[in-house]
Amino acid sequence: MNAFDKVIGYESIKMELKRYCDILKNPKKYEKLGVAIPSGLLLEGKPGLGKTLMAKCFIAESGCKVFTLRKDKPNGVFVNEIKDVFDQAKTEELAIVFLDDMDKFANEDANHPDAEEYVTIQSCIDDCKGLGVFTLATVNNIHRLPDSLRRVGRFDKIISVNAPEYEDGVRIIEQYIDKMETMEDIDVELVARMMEGESCAKLETVINEAGIYAGFENREKICQQDLTNACLQLIFNAPPALSEYDESTLKMIALHEAGHIVVSEILEPGSINFSSVRGVDISTGIGGITRCRKNIKKNTTYKMWEYNVLCGFGGRAATEIVSGEIDMGCQSDINNIFSLIDDALDLGIYGFENASKFCEAEYEKERAVRAISLEAERLYRKAKKIILDNRAFLDAVVKGLIDKKTLTFRDIQNIRESITLVG
Repeated sequence: MNAFDKVIGYESIKMELKRYCDILKNPKKYEKLGVAIPSGLLLEGKPGLGKTLMAKCFIAESGCKVFTLRKDKPNGVFVNEIKDVFDQAKTEELAIVFLDDMDKFANEDANHPDAEEYVTIQSCIDDCKGLGVFTLATVNNIHRLPDSLRRVGRFDKIISVNAPEYEDGVRIIEQYIDKMETMEDIDVELVARMMEGESCAKLETVINEAGIYAGFENREKICQQDLTNACLQLIFNAPPALSEYDESTLKMIALHEAGHIVVSEILEPGSINFSSVRGVDISTGIGGITRCRKNIKKNTTYKMWEYNVLCGFGGRAATEIVSGEIDMGCQSDINNIFSLIDDALDLGIYGFENASKFCEAEYEKERAVRAISLEAERLYRKAKKIILDNRAFLDAVVKGLIDKKTLTFRDIQNIRESITLVG
C-alpha cells in the first residue's frame, strides 16, 4: 500500500509529492540525469486541510530519516534547537528536516517577518546545500514568512492546499461515516453539498457532532437530520430551534431566502446546495442561510458576474413583490452587489470613462457613481421580472422553508419539477 493512499482526493497534489518523493527514494537515477536533490518543499493552506497528514505520508513513502521541529520551547532555546536539528541531519546520507506549522515559529506579523527563527532556518538550509538534507515544511499563513525564505533555492516548490472539491468531499464523508453507526437514510451527496468548501477537519467534526446528537437522545444510529443539525450548528452557527421567531418573522426570512433561490435556480438549475431559515444575523439576531455551488460563485465570466448580482437582489425583490415593503435585512446583499458592479466598471465593461479607478476630478467620480446606480437599477428590475414570471415557484419555496425550516438541494429540485418555470 502506498503511503499516499491515506489521503483521500487531492490527486494533483499527491502526484507532485510523489514526484519529489521519488527523487529521495531513487537519488542515483536522478544523478545520472544531472538532477540535484531540491532544497525543500512547502505545503501552505488554511488549518485543517490535511497538510501535516500529507507531509507525514511524504516522509513515510520516502523512507528517509526525519528530524521534526515544532515550536514548543522559548525563543532562544528554540533557535538553538533549529541549529542542532539541521546539524544532526547533515550527518545522515539523506535526511528530511520537517518544520511543522513553520509560521508559528515566531510571533511576527506580515509586516515584520524577519524573526531570528526564520533567519536561522534560512542560514541552515543554505549550509546544507549539497549535503543530502531536504527541508519539508507546512504553514497556515505563508505571508508571515519572509520572501527570502520562500524563494527558490530554499523552498524549490510551494504547493497550495485548498478545501477539498465536492467530489473529494463525498469520498471523505463516506470514509468518516463508514466508521459510524448510521441509518440507511444517510444521503452522502446531500451532506457534501451542505459542507462544500469546508476543511477535512471540519467535515470530520460535523459528523462526530451528529453522533453526539444521536447519543444524547439515546438512539443507536445517526440519522440524516443529525447531520443536518450538526452542519447548521457548527458551520453556520444556526440555532437548533426557532421557538423565539414569531410567524411574521419566520415568513419574512423565508421570503427573502426564497427570492435568492428562485433567481439562482432559474439562471443556473441545480445551483443551490441548501437553504434554511435557521440562520443568525449578527446585527439583528435573525436571518437565513442560502448557499450555492462553490464553482459558480466565481466571477470568471460576465455571465457568472451577472448571476451573482441578480441572485444578490433576489431577497429584496421577493420581499417587495410579495409584501410591498422594503427588505430591511438585505444590507450585506446590497453592499456586495455595489462592490461587484464597481469592479465591473473598473474592468471597462461599460466603457473606461466610467471606471471609478480612473476618476480623479469630482465630476468624474459623480459620473462613476451614477453609472453604478443605473446599472444596479437595471439589474434589480431584471431580478424582479424573474421572480414575477415564476411567482408559483417562489410561493412553493416559501411554503417549503416555513414547513421544513431547511431545504436541501433535493427538496428544491423536487419543488422545481412540480412547477412550470419561465426563463
